[in-house]
Amino acid sequence: MLEFIEGFPEGVVAVSAKGRVTAKDYDEVLIPRVEETLKRHDKVDLYYELGSEFDGIEAQAAWKDFKIGVEHLARWGHMALVTDVEWIRLAINAFRFLMPGRIRVFPTSEAEQARAWIKRT
Repeated sequence: MLEFIEGFPEGVVAVSAKGRVTAKDYDEVLIPRVEETLKRHDKVDLYYELGSEFDGIEAQAAWKDFKIGVEHLARWGHMALVTDVEWIRLAINAFRFLMPGRIRVFPTSEAEQARAWIKRT
């Protein structure tokens, strides 16, 4: 499930992943918020937290994540990803050159620093 995190500037979409993230989560939670934010801003920043309650992501959800990223490629600003999931950290680092804007990956122990960083960008 994806839940919004409050307390971020208007141009930042901030979500926390808990349990298993599904395609429905993207269709009903993340994609509408990103689309709504892009109506009001030229770019959108993303804060994405995958903490200890994160239990994985469905293949269809991963596809939707990729798809929304590509559809709005030029309109992504900065991204702060907070996770201790090694395969996600490796994937982000491997494909970082394809992502516009600045992306930083933080361990969960540095979530507060990640929040401060995305709020400053």
